[in-house]
Amino acid sequence: MARECVVDDRCTSAARFSPWAAAGLKRTLGGRARSRLPQEGDFAPGASSLEWGLAASGSRSGYARVVATEADSTGAKLRELAELREQARHAGSESAVARQREQGKLLARERVERLLDPGSFFELDRYVRHRESNFGMLERRPYGDAVVTGYGTIFGRRVFVFSQDSTVFGGSLSEVFAEKICKVMDLAAKFGCPLIGINDSGGARIQEGVVSLAGYAEIFWRNVQASGVIPQISLIMGPCAGGAVYSPAMTDFVLMVEGSSYMFITGPDVVKTVTGEEVTFEELGGAATHAAKSGVAHFIAPDEEACLEDARYLLSFLPQNNVDPPPYAEPTDPAGREDAELDSTIPDDPAKPYDMKSVISRVVDDGDFLEVHERWAENIVCCFARLNGYPVGVIGNQPRALAGVLDIDSSTKAARFVRSCDAFNIPLVTFVDVPGFLPGTAQEWGGIIRHGAKLLYAYCEATVPKLAVITRKAYGGAYDVMSSKHIRADFNFAWPTAEVAVMGPEGAVNIVFRKQIEEAPDPEARRAELIEAYRSQFANPYAAAERGYVDDVIEPRRTRPVLIDALETALTKRERRPPRKHGNIPL
Repeated sequence: MARECVVDDRCTSAARFSPWAAAGLKRTLGGRARSRLPQEGDFAPGASSLEWGLAASGSRSGYARVVATEADSTGAKLRELAELREQARHAGSESAVARQREQGKLLARERVERLLDPGSFFELDRYVRHRESNFGMLERRPYGDAVVTGYGTIFGRRVFVFSQDSTVFGGSLSEVFAEKICKVMDLAAKFGCPLIGINDSGGARIQEGVVSLAGYAEIFWRNVQASGVIPQISLIMGPCAGGAVYSPAMTDFVLMVEGSSYMFITGPDVVKTVTGEEVTFEELGGAATHAAKSGVAHFIAPDEEACLEDARYLLSFLPQNNVDPPPYAEPTDPAGREDAELDSTIPDDPAKPYDMKSVISRVVDDGDFLEVHERWAENIVCCFARLNGYPVGVIGNQPRALAGVLDIDSSTKAARFVRSCDAFNIPLVTFVDVPGFLPGTAQEWGGIIRHGAKLLYAYCEATVPKLAVITRKAYGGAYDVMSSKHIRADFNFAWPTAEVAVMGPEGAVNIVFRKQIEEAPDPEARRAELIEAYRSQFANPYAAAERGYVDDVIEPRRTRPVLIDALETALTKRERRPPRKHGNIPL
């Protein structure tokens, strides 16, 4: 605290300009220091002293003359603020902005504003600037650096967002760039709000060296801490290469734009140098590649506008965090609606395929669902939908692709989806038509045992309401894996066309009755006879229903009302698990 002194020549020059000298001015009355506010005329031009009873010719050495200039006015400061904001809004060079426009891409703030509800975006840290002094970087210090951060709403629900700006230093990550992202990640986790990251970056800022690498690691660490706590969604709207790809890879959902977004660890030039392969950006890490081959992208869109809309729609199924329930939407589709078309969905020939997506659309609200990984591992369908307004995660074997068998990719795809739903309290509905696991050396050597175990683990681990409908085949170990009663599904139903058995009739007869068939006068006729007998005795839902493995055998047309009734019964489910640090899923 500043030293008090009587205003006279003994005051030092520092005292003349101390805060109390200008605002609280003291005088001595009755030997005691008392404060006095400035009065009209105290600072009048030409005044030889302050009118405090002191002589006009008295010493003035203890007073600081306060002079207001135009630069100090409120109006000037407001104009300065507006100028700084304008600089921050247009931090990128004109040439960089023009290149962005030529590529048909939106600017960083435009993306945020179109993602969020109109007028809801509040920007944070718009005046942050980098601190790097090497390579002449102090001559280029744009406000906001190369990322836009803040919060807003989507359908009225609060979300935090960051959008990398490729028009500033190519969107490269610096120390303050990382600090801005880490701040919104911390706020999102603290307040229990979803986090959406829009990626369009050239990678680490080389001028800052290891500091930029440290920034990436700080982001990675927060991705892990927030995993399963708040929804994390990554939108790839430009390049995302090197170590930068691992942040989106650890988020819950990745959305890419066809023709303009790329993800890879090493680019085409490095690939050619090391392996001799010649590959384009699109072939190596484009949206189509990651949607159909690698499974890195959960959704792809033809343009940025569609990608942003997909992100909004996806969020409509997800809760704010792992404590809140998923968002309920008032249904317009009657809960008791039956669909007679379902009665004729299953072909009479058990070898003939049908479309599981058609079954799902006839059961869920308004026939509307959002499919995840639509182009990857098409032999299993994973999607978000609603039943009587409640969000559900739907998994279904797809007979139109590989007869609906489980293989490495489909097991991994479904396991990830099941765990995502379980993390965010979204009930699971499984439609089962699975003839087993795909045989062959490629699958065995590729680790089908390990990958198939992921799906089994995910279903066993899930504590959300679990409902299942067996539409046709449920054979062998795959029957156990696909949300069977034995791994604690809550309600299991079957259509009359269901076949619950160790294996299909043909395979079973060939093994069990091999000797009888060989010794028969007409082996083919005897095989057909035995297959029909096996099918009537074992390949039906009633053997399982007798033991309570199936709760009810229902008419297909009644699937929707039966599932809704079961779901609403199971919504209050509470299931405790043994205390542990974490399980050891077979990764």
